[in-house]
Amino acid sequence: MSISTEEKQALVARYQAGECAAEICASSGIPRSTFYTWIKPYTMTTTASGYEVSQQEFIKMKQKLQKLEQKLEILQKVNCTASAPLQEKLQELAKLYGQYSVHTLCEALCVSRGTFYNHIFRRKDVTAYDKRRAEVKVHIQKVFDESQQRFGANKIAVVLADRGIRTSPKYVAELMREMGLQSVSIYSKRDYQKSIRMKKKQNILQRQFQVSEPNLVWISDVTCFKVNEKYIYVCVILDLFSRKVIAHGVSPKNSTYLITSTFKRALQRRGTPQELTFHSDQGAQYTSKAFRKLLRMNKVVQSFSKSGRPHDNAVAESFFASMKREEIYRTQYKSERQFRESIDSYIIFYNTQRPHSTLAYKTPDKFEALYDAKKSKIG
Repeated sequence: MSISTEEKQALVARYQAGECAAEICASSGIPRSTFYTWIKPYTMTTTASGYEVSQQEFIKMKQKLQKLEQKLEILQKVNCTASAPLQEKLQELAKLYGQYSVHTLCEALCVSRGTFYNHIFRRKDVTAYDKRRAEVKVHIQKVFDESQQRFGANKIAVVLADRGIRTSPKYVAELMREMGLQSVSIYSKRDYQKSIRMKKKQNILQRQFQVSEPNLVWISDVTCFKVNEKYIYVCVILDLFSRKVIAHGVSPKNSTYLITSTFKRALQRRGTPQELTFHSDQGAQYTSKAFRKLLRMNKVVQSFSKSGRPHDNAVAESFFASMKREEIYRTQYKSERQFRESIDSYIIFYNTQRPHSTLAYKTPDKFEALYDAKKSKIG
């Protein structure tokens, strides 16, 4: 699973807001050991000026600042500006060669690295070591360009050897790092796989939480609660039309079986809906082969929230928030059985007695009954 910096920050923000790590990991499908490594670097800190920044961003800004400071030093040391003639700029930069990276030198006066290396190579006062490095860099750049950025250090070293230039893959790799060259083979597969994963995990719902009739969109989520030092997981499936909980499951394990069994109960109670969309987060249970196969067998289209974006599944998140405030946090559970009975009781109350603001303060059952009555009249 590929997680962006913004998504990591969103998950850590939930943890800072008081949500337990187990619940965050259960809803996002992130291993707890991985999540804990994000807490420090992606924790947002507010500066005295009111600017929010994470440790990761601070490090990047510090590196950027150091580079800008080096560019400023270079501009203060040279006797020309970026608008000066090329040869004048090359002569000034050559005086600082070895004191700063070639990248920084060239960026400071807007000179291409290839042009600068050619100038260095022609200098008479350059050392044999510098001359050798500059010469090999020119050849590396040529082979790299000829391969259309496909070759890494090992292959470039082989090609150079065939051309009579003896060097080692380690030396080529070192020079490539200085030149900022990286083979596409390192990241092309990663980028391709990421695009395929994104294609398979499309957000079809796109936060459109109003639908015209029942059994068009079902939404689902899993939450957890600690009873006697053990986590118990609750899975719910709601019909987006009426916000009704059409099926739920409780288990000591956040397993694929919990999701599939709950979905099968929903199918049993609602028949076999046509053109159904099922929306959830990207938790491992929802993306498992077993569950996705079950959806395909029933011709159900699957939709996913974007990682670290709980608002994409806001209706399910809202249900759990209500259930916790109105039921779970008010009870001291002595056993798993008591917890299960409490969940069953609350869901009956939620469906049959609790008015819902989105439904013009009707209960989910009443809202569906009115729809059925209206449909019968039209029919």
